[in-house]
Amino acid sequence: MSKNIEIEFKNIVTSDEFSRLMQFFEIGEHDFTEQVNHYFDTPEFSLKSSGSALRIREKNGSFELTLKQSHPEGLLETNEYLTQSEVQQMLKTGKITSQQIQKLIEKMSIATHKLQYFGTLSTARAEKKHLNGLAVLDHSRYLNKEDFELEYEVSNREEGHSAFLNLLEQLNIPVRNTENKIKRLYNEKYRQEKEK
Repeated sequence: MSKNIEIEFKNIVTSDEFSRLMQFFEIGEHDFTEQVNHYFDTPEFSLKSSGSALRIREKNGSFELTLKQSHPEGLLETNEYLTQSEVQQMLKTGKITSQQIQKLIEKMSIATHKLQYFGTLSTARAEKKHLNGLAVLDHSRYLNKEDFELEYEVSNREEGHSAFLNLLEQLNIPVRNTENKIKRLYNEKYRQEKEK
């Protein structure tokens, strides 16, 4: 199991802006790798309500369970690798195989037996070092929808925020209020449920 604090800035971009970012960072189609995220929550969105998220990321044949929790510096991530059979079990039942992550969720007063699989989001991702951070270009697909996003991961919040804003300004990309991927997935699922 590992823990780390994630400090990142994100901005939804248009398809055209995404192409400009690819040119700026000299990123080609061959630089993207595919990752699949499976998200979990209770029917009442208890994790979402507490500012947390639980996902399994499938990448290059390995599976990692991640609990993201709010932290004064950004997000605290707790990670644990899973086997394919553990993943299949979790997708089917919502039951967490990791004792550590289960205990962390129970500490938030969330009943882990209520957890269930919520949906899958697939992302084509390319990364490039930029100044003292990592620029990440994501093209995500979920629930018959797609979006494009720039993320900037840093270790110093102030310095990173300044570099991120400068990059957007340099490429004439407006700052947009951007929710994280799980919230976008939830919002779309909620919108589709209401239309039924």
